[in-house]
Amino acid sequence: MNLKPNEEIQVSALSAAVVYGIWQLHAPNLADVKAAPAGNSTVHASMKSAVWTASAVTAGLAILAKSPTIFIVGTIMNVAEYWHYAHANQVNPATGKVDSQADATQAS
Repeated sequence: MNLKPNEEIQVSALSAAVVYGIWQLHAPNLADVKAAPAGNSTVHASMKSAVWTASAVTAGLAILAKSPTIFIVGTIMNVAEYWHYAHANQVNPATGKVDSQADATQAS
């Protein structure tokens, strides 16, 4: 099925919304991540779960619609969400700065 441009935009927006929803269900609340100690391994594990689930759903939608645009938009949203959580997980809540020791806990 080849989508018309306006349909492709709608499904791309749906893809971004689905990725956002997956992150909301699989990862802890972002405020809780910011308040937790830097380098929390539980947060890191939930982030990995959210990335893989969102990637699979995005790829599935793009394959079904035969549209690289859907894949690109979903992937950009997935990367943006991952960056938000990864940054929040690296910042020490006491100092508000990135904790270099937290990198060693996530070497998986």
